[in-house]
Amino acid sequence: MTHAFKKEAATIVAQMTITEKLDLVCGNGLWRTTGVPRLGLPSLLMVDGSNGLRVVPDQISTDTQNADLGAFLDAVDTTDDPENRDSNVLLGKSVPATCFPALSVLANSWDIALAHEVGTALAIECRAAGAQILLGPGINLRRSPLAGRGFEYFSEDPVLTGEMAAGVIRGLQDRGVGASLKHFACNNSEVERISMDSVVEPRALHELYLLGFERAIARSSPWTVMTSYNRLNGVQTSQNPWLLRHILRDRWQYDGAVMSDWHGIQDLPAAVKAGNDLDMPFNAARRRRLENAVLNGSMPATALDEACTHIAALTLRIVDAQRRLPVTRPDFAAHHDLARKAASRACVLLSNRNDVLSLTPEPGERLLVIGTGAVSPEIQGAGSAAVRPIQCDIPLECLKATAPEGVSIRWEPGWSADGDHDAQRLAAALAAACTAETVIVFASTPPCVSGENADRPDLNLCPAHDDLITELTKIHDRIVVVLTHPDAVVLPWADNVQAILSAGYAGAGFGQAVADILFGHANPSGKTSVTWPVRPEDCPAFLGYPGEQGTHLYREGIFVGYRFFDIRRIQPLFPFGHGLSYTSFTYDTLELATQGEAVAVRFTLSNTGTRAGWEVCQLYLGRSPNAPNRALPHHPLRALKGFAAVHLEPGESRVVNMTLDRRDLAYFDTVREDWTVPTGTVSIEIGASSRDIRLVTELHVAGDATPARWLNLHTPPGQALEVAGVQDDLVTWLADVTGQSSAETETRLAPCCRSFLGIYDTLCWSFRLELDETRLTQILDDANSRNGARKPAYRSELDPS
Repeated sequence: MTHAFKKEAATIVAQMTITEKLDLVCGNGLWRTTGVPRLGLPSLLMVDGSNGLRVVPDQISTDTQNADLGAFLDAVDTTDDPENRDSNVLLGKSVPATCFPALSVLANSWDIALAHEVGTALAIECRAAGAQILLGPGINLRRSPLAGRGFEYFSEDPVLTGEMAAGVIRGLQDRGVGASLKHFACNNSEVERISMDSVVEPRALHELYLLGFERAIARSSPWTVMTSYNRLNGVQTSQNPWLLRHILRDRWQYDGAVMSDWHGIQDLPAAVKAGNDLDMPFNAARRRRLENAVLNGSMPATALDEACTHIAALTLRIVDAQRRLPVTRPDFAAHHDLARKAASRACVLLSNRNDVLSLTPEPGERLLVIGTGAVSPEIQGAGSAAVRPIQCDIPLECLKATAPEGVSIRWEPGWSADGDHDAQRLAAALAAACTAETVIVFASTPPCVSGENADRPDLNLCPAHDDLITELTKIHDRIVVVLTHPDAVVLPWADNVQAILSAGYAGAGFGQAVADILFGHANPSGKTSVTWPVRPEDCPAFLGYPGEQGTHLYREGIFVGYRFFDIRRIQPLFPFGHGLSYTSFTYDTLELATQGEAVAVRFTLSNTGTRAGWEVCQLYLGRSPNAPNRALPHHPLRALKGFAAVHLEPGESRVVNMTLDRRDLAYFDTVREDWTVPTGTVSIEIGASSRDIRLVTELHVAGDATPARWLNLHTPPGQALEVAGVQDDLVTWLADVTGQSSAETETRLAPCCRSFLGIYDTLCWSFRLELDETRLTQILDDANSRNGARKPAYRSELDPS
């Protein structure tokens, strides 16, 4: 946030009464901030939805000061009863809006410019609805495909996550609508989400779960950040000073406003002191506790003023932006076209045996479409991200309208309306398949079992869908499966069908996008944003998910997603970054050039096929893992560091340029509590997926100096004696204690290097004396001081308090 807004905000806060300050840091009803009209601070309206607006006028217009719990729970309802689901009841009261692809699907485009377009459209619809802040995007890593809100998040990789999020945020804020980057941090499942303790080791925390936030903030400066519900390493994130002050404010220099998730604060005075500026929604009890803390002096006035300044500066910034940028009437037809384009770009062609796609049926040929999803598509997930679409393409209608003239398209439901088995419908579908040249099956995961506040119980499609497809494979050899799903799914029949198209939750343009891809009017270009496992047991988080007795151990450490599959040499069903096209691409001539501390990477991409298309080029940094017996940091075999979505005409070639900065070469050193570049040779890899590396070259990196190891009485003597000056100090001391010469002392000291015991125990044993612990500690502390050694930080990071 610019200095001008902060300075003006501080001046305004200085004129506020205590009551106005308390009101400012507490919400007004369910969706508004409390303004200070006499000082020129209006109330701000916030709306839900990263893939579209969810605006419920009945909730916004309420002037109740203690927001109705029922209204709040309605917003996140994922009950099993379809008649009472949020998407059927609450959405009926919401204002119609464009339903864009879920962020998990948008990420499959790997196109930052497309993300910016979607963000811009969202901003236009926000402004028309009178909203100043959109509560998104969400960027928690998709650590497990079981996570109920996985469809709301971009990827298992923090680089893809951060870059795509930045595109959406810039699109929103360039049009005067503040983004709220959420949920900070490690909100990776829905089980006991208000109380679960996410226990994450420091390297994984910094290299994965915080990196997406850091990258998005650095590239887009979101006007707000939203804290998560969970605890992180023992401390509620909404009142975690290590997370909000040390990391967000001090290390990342973030100067926007921090707000809570709805009812995410348990101790408001502690939250404000920790750096959480805004408590949403209004809660009378929490405000009373904050007022008591201010009056009795346990709440520092400076902390309250700081929170008020951040909120006032946010308000001033939004007022300024919306004054400069006129409200534009939404062109909903154009926005729907954008939703179609985004869906088309993001659907992933997972398999295409014998080039069965694209379909080119001749007049008189018969196509069979199976599945209720073809006439009643599931375009989005349940919960606070759900949108009431202003328009929705019906796949069956779009297929009929797009198919060549004279081609017959028949539809069979295949199963019951709720996705369960129906023997009569199954038999009818199988019978119809016998007379069709090609069968297209719209299959999906069970409805109403996942979403906000509900993780998936498994990774299966509806059993009836799996069973029908399995039966089809016994009688037909041209089966195309279109999948709608929240995250990766297991496909036991994958090797027996000819084509699989993953649509995910592709939004309101899903129907036409699929029709265009199947009939070849659009060239599929999406690539998976997560790794698809063959079976649930292959997932990195399988053994620790979703935690027990309030504690969720992130056992896999830094090996999340494709990093885990690579290091364990597990073959995925579909790798990270995978997606097929109707054309072909070749990669040539990889070159590196050093530019200061950065490395320029360039190569040539060529479209060698007959169709124009997009290719997603992926830049990975490869490292050899350390042998298990070496006390050095382990690294992933490869990690994504950059990407580019490139469009080429048939026969066209283009030089693709990417850049690695020094931070891309670093890992988080828990001794230094900072990013460190290790010395060594790394591989620069350019791939069409994480398992399809096309170009490789080596780069020697002159790293940072190896940090000195912290020495104490329990350090093995071999490691202690490698530190400069330690042996000389020990010889001098031990010679004095034993009365031996320095040469004799050195001779007796030499075998100690082989001991696995701590240095104190080893020296006592070898010299047959009970040595002075204080003197040895002093020698080791002197060595620590000379060499700039620091105590390992993992204890303080696991317990930020």
